[in-house]
Amino acid sequence: MRKNVIRTGLLATTAIAAATLVACGGGGGGSPAPTPTSTMGTLAVSMTDAPACGFDAVNVTVNKVRVHQSSSAGDTDAGWTDITLSPAKKINLLNLTNGVLESLGQTSLAPGKYTQLRLVLDANTGTGLANSVIPTGSTTEQTLETPSGTQSGIKLVNEFDIAAGQKVDLVLDFDACKSVLTKGNGKYALKPVVKVVPAAANGISGFVSTALLAGRVMVSAQQNGVIVSSTAPSATGEFFLSRLVPGNYDVVITADDRAASVIGAVPVASTTSTTALSTSAAPIALATSTSGSISGTVTLTPASSTEAAYVAAKQTFAAGPTVTIKYQGADLATGAYTLAKLPIAAPQYAAYSAALPLVFAQNLTSVPGTGKYKVDASATGYAVKSIAAVDIVTANQSNVNFALVP
Repeated sequence: MRKNVIRTGLLATTAIAAATLVACGGGGGGSPAPTPTSTMGTLAVSMTDAPACGFDAVNVTVNKVRVHQSSSAGDTDAGWTDITLSPAKKINLLNLTNGVLESLGQTSLAPGKYTQLRLVLDANTGTGLANSVIPTGSTTEQTLETPSGTQSGIKLVNEFDIAAGQKVDLVLDFDACKSVLTKGNGKYALKPVVKVVPAAANGISGFVSTALLAGRVMVSAQQNGVIVSSTAPSATGEFFLSRLVPGNYDVVITADDRAASVIGAVPVASTTSTTALSTSAAPIALATSTSGSISGTVTLTPASSTEAAYVAAKQTFAAGPTVTIKYQGADLATGAYTLAKLPIAAPQYAAYSAALPLVFAQNLTSVPGTGKYKVDASATGYAVKSIAAVDIVTANQSNVNFALVP
């Protein structure tokens, strides 16, 4: 059976990698000399996920994980070590939010530096549902097309080290929201966006009101308006933004027909600490809001049938952070996008405090203002374009178009 291959290279074992995907080719890489078992190290690989926008299921069928010490080793070169899943495992990525892990297995490895890790997916054959999606509001499982470039491999160029007698745990964080894009005519395509995160489960936790759960709640940790991690709360309203590099994060909570709530400068002190923002007894509630939408097209020049463009609606507090309220990938075939259910009411803001519950106040001095958004369009290899103030207070905006060039 023909396989679809995702190549993922890695940073050092405790770093987060969010590198740019590029197609890779063949090369050298001979078999290493046999290593005595007593001096071998161990590699364990797991998978986790951020939530997908607009889907109730995103399924990928994992066949094996492959590792190699040579960054230029090709598919058929000697020296690969495989973790084979038998039978291949179909995994719904949306079951892996809030820090949940799916083990892909482990293997012994000779000590040394490794520069390739590939995640091999089964190809869609027969019913075409080895890799699939269920769009929100539908009960029909639909084929998720894997790009032709994955036949030769998609590569993230980084590395990890194996030491004798030591175990390295690697977690592959699939961003389903960015990885699944429409492709015209009701088709869906996989454009893998994967990073490697530490196995230790630190992060930011809390609860949102269960009254919000029917409104597609999203909780994200951001820095300078860039989403670093996101999740959807559980059925109890609990959320956990896990495996974050120590530092300060702005936490943004959104839901349909609600004003956003933002907690500024939330600290994550170490690789093992967790910062709580609320409790089950006093969960975070969001103010109600009418909603609007922003839509249009993104055109890439030169044109690309494989590169994905993303559009984000942002707001900046006059005395606080810039945050992304919503984002979406543009259609791969047409460039069309729609940012729906954008709140018109001003966001609520609270500076982080260890004293709970946090006190939120409507921020009426946000920039560009109530019901107005700064809209950014971006694609790898193209310059970011922005429209400073798109106003949805009185009407939806349907011709917010972007032309991106290198």
